[in-house]
Amino acid sequence: MNILYGVPGEGLGHATRSKVIIGHLLAQGHDVQVVSSSRAYQLLAANFPGRVREIRGFHLAYKHLTVSKSQTAALTLRAAPESLRLNFQRYHDLLRNCCRFDLVISDFESFSYFFAKTQRLPVISIDNMQIISRARLDVTVPRTERGNLQLARSIVRAKLPRSRHYLVTTFFRPPLARPATTLVPPIIRPEIVARKPTRGRHVLVYQSSTNQADLVSQLQQLPQQEFRVYGFNRAEDHGNVQLRPFSEEGFIADLASARAVVTNGGFSLISEAIYLRKPVCAIPIPAQFEQWLNAAQVEQQGYGRHFPALTPDNLKAFLYDLNPFEQALGEYQQQGNEELFEALDVLLKEIGRGA
Repeated sequence: MNILYGVPGEGLGHATRSKVIIGHLLAQGHDVQVVSSSRAYQLLAANFPGRVREIRGFHLAYKHLTVSKSQTAALTLRAAPESLRLNFQRYHDLLRNCCRFDLVISDFESFSYFFAKTQRLPVISIDNMQIISRARLDVTVPRTERGNLQLARSIVRAKLPRSRHYLVTTFFRPPLARPATTLVPPIIRPEIVARKPTRGRHVLVYQSSTNQADLVSQLQQLPQQEFRVYGFNRAEDHGNVQLRPFSEEGFIADLASARAVVTNGGFSLISEAIYLRKPVCAIPIPAQFEQWLNAAQVEQQGYGRHFPALTPDNLKAFLYDLNPFEQALGEYQQQGNEELFEALDVLLKEIGRGA
């Protein structure tokens, strides 16, 4: 089949997950063209030369560790004229220079979805965000998060409505609230699937989109613990705290051998840590309900702890006894990406038959 695949550019989680699916589709003999933006475009273009076209996406602005709605809106409006021009050009490039598409797959990306609607093509949604709209959340949402929940639910419902089917990746399994929805395990990179986890002495710490200048000093208040920190993209030795520059191989090696993982509420790293049976301490970025939900589910499933802020006392509470988390993680079941691949292949066959 001829498939257009849309990947958003905000962060690299979407790109690393979509790379796995695109590779599977190509291996199955499908012809795949990709549209993406920003760093995701660069990563995918390097992995699939000649198959990726750049579009303009939308980006989040951060202020003091919180998503700034006003700055995000201003950033979007400033970029809007040039973004519209480029996207309009890409739309016509796809019509002129590409074969007739049979369907569109979107990882929470709008350009490919609107292309599908104008061309009357079926859409398959593959992402984790749709769980906010298409499942009954089985965690208690505190009053302080209810406004963020309503905002997130409104955004998710407006994104990719009336798609042919929704494959929702998740490490927890709430009851479904809407039809045409299948819950599948998270997408795991082949490099993670191939790793045999070990239990070293260090704790892996990952911080993104942060200006938390006191992180090192806070970690130094636990001198008996060894921390390997990613996210600042520089190499520095601060005693028990080692800052590591970006390196995919180095990061995966440190993740696979860590005692535990400290991160925000991002879905990709939490999913990979759970797959490798690593206890997780999750501190979600404020005002991002999806991150709050992931962190809350880490604690509800017994895989680790969820805290509103990173403090020495919270870290001590998390690291005091990891055994209960390790026992709960020992019950987690996932066979790589096979369940997702099988569900996707069945949908493609149905669409190909016109079912």
